[in-house]
Amino acid sequence: MNKARVLLISTGGTITMTANSGSGIAPTLSGEDLVRAVPELAQVAELEVHSFSMKPGASLTLQDLVEIAALLDKKLATGFAGAVVVQGTDTIEETAFVLDLLVQSERPVIVTGAMRGAAAAGADGPANLLAAVTVAAASDAAALGTLVVLNDEVHAARFVQKTHTASTAAFASPGFAALGRVVEGAFERYATVPRTSPLQGPFALDDVAVALIKVPLGDDGRLLKVLPELAYRGAVIEAMGAGHLPAGLAEKVSALTNAMPVVLATRVASGPVFTHTYGFPGSEMDLLARGAIAGGSISSVKACHLLRLLLAQGLSGSALRVAYAERSNSRRTTHV
Repeated sequence: MNKARVLLISTGGTITMTANSGSGIAPTLSGEDLVRAVPELAQVAELEVHSFSMKPGASLTLQDLVEIAALLDKKLATGFAGAVVVQGTDTIEETAFVLDLLVQSERPVIVTGAMRGAAAAGADGPANLLAAVTVAAASDAAALGTLVVLNDEVHAARFVQKTHTASTAAFASPGFAALGRVVEGAFERYATVPRTSPLQGPFALDDVAVALIKVPLGDDGRLLKVLPELAYRGAVIEAMGAGHLPAGLAEKVSALTNAMPVVLATRVASGPVFTHTYGFPGSEMDLLARGAIAGGSISSVKACHLLRLLLAQGLSGSALRVAYAERSNSRRTTHV
């Protein structure tokens, strides 16, 4: 029986880290090193390894992800069953979401990593890598878009979030739950989330900066006022609750929406930004009437990447609003 071919792209992260001259752990292991440490992988798939970079997750860039997406599409068109991207867990939810937006192929793309360094007692990297390759090789994972696999759980890129700084069970999909699990060496799919249509390049990212502004109780909004002077092209405001800001910021939001697209996101872990419930000054209805874009059901950091990519496509006005809404709203999860 022929084994599935799976592409493995290594970018660095905790899974590749070992002790570095007594000053903490740092990326040292290549993709080939990771594969050699898990001999069971040979029973699951025929792997082709590409070491893209040796970076911690926090140092990856959106341009890196555009290049990785292009590499994935090029390779997946040559007969691979799926692909695994290995990286640091700090930004896995962001990488997975961006790849879900960019990869054109229907083949599964799995993002994984580790919460413990490669030499740590109880290192979780080998098990996560084996589970990720198992899902990438599974026919049931096709057409689900990009997935995140850690701790034997399988999450949709649109909804997954890192919820703990230390636990090996650090990832969850607040408000949605996992799409499946790896059990006894096989992918068990419990649900599916329809993919949105991938974005089409090219993306002119160099001159497109998007600000993320978190608004606490009593904020006076002075940062909102200076964003145009700092050459930002767009902004995401992480608001309270269902999309609310202090009343005193409403006029500042009006001025900002006249200068750039402004997305209204929420700091709450699950649930969408409302559109037509609250009507007080600074409410979601007030801010949307002033020109803000409803953030949908995605987190503020994901909203930043989506807005930046749309701006880098050259979209503006109603076309940008429609494209944003299509890719930010929750789709009904179908259970199987």
